[in-house]
Amino acid sequence: MSDCGKNVRLSRVLGGFEHRALVVAFDHALVLGPIPGTEDPLAQIGRFAEANVDALLLNLGLIRKVADTPLPREFPALIARIDWTTVWAAVSNQGKGDLRSCMLASPEAALRHGADAVLTYLVVGTGDTDFESKEVARTAEVARECEQIGIPLIVESLARGQNVAHPGDPKWLTLHTRMATELGADAIKTDYSGDPNSMRLVVEGCPIPILVLGGSRQASDADALEVVRGSVEAGAAGVFFGRNVFQSADMGSFLRAARAVLDGVEVLKPKR
Repeated sequence: MSDCGKNVRLSRVLGGFEHRALVVAFDHALVLGPIPGTEDPLAQIGRFAEANVDALLLNLGLIRKVADTPLPREFPALIARIDWTTVWAAVSNQGKGDLRSCMLASPEAALRHGADAVLTYLVVGTGDTDFESKEVARTAEVARECEQIGIPLIVESLARGQNVAHPGDPKWLTLHTRMATELGADAIKTDYSGDPNSMRLVVEGCPIPILVLGGSRQASDADALEVVRGSVEAGAAGVFFGRNVFQSADMGSFLRAARAVLDGVEVLKPKR
């Protein structure tokens, strides 16, 4: 079975050889509703495109809306979120509540919508063996479907729940990134360990590209850029930033600064 389709699409998402990807995650509203920065989504997506980010993570509903608008000649690659989980609600409620995940679309449906890659969760550390066994089985099934049609699978591998004191603990990161690799992921979106030295061990121990997620809004753009710098120093393939982009006081300036850091260009740190 040839992986040429996967390779072409993954290269488009990651920006090609010797390039660190700047991906904007804009899939939050499905779980969190229209949080600040997600209002007027088509206008925001237009701003991301103008900033020349490498890829956008969207739900299929927004991909459809984007496709109905006039697109510029050069538009970011599209990553389709094709699943949903109750993990975030459980975490915010001190681990109370049922843990459930479900598929929202197939990889084939995402491909028909114009997606260059699909993304799904893989959550461990919950203390719920039934939930986690279903997470593993679901990830494996999606990976096999992606192999059949030639679309890359990016797994958002995370440690969350009653057994997890620190989601960025390298022990957890090493475990679930390797699990995602063994199940057939082509790239990984995951937490930052907190420092480049420990994150480098995670990156070097994983045979597929790792992109660092931004998570909750940092205290300032300068703090968010420190995560970008640490990711670069650790050897990550790029970053997946959401709230740290669209909730920035000056989104364009932040994206330019993040791009410069990823490209290895010296920049002045924004004032706190």
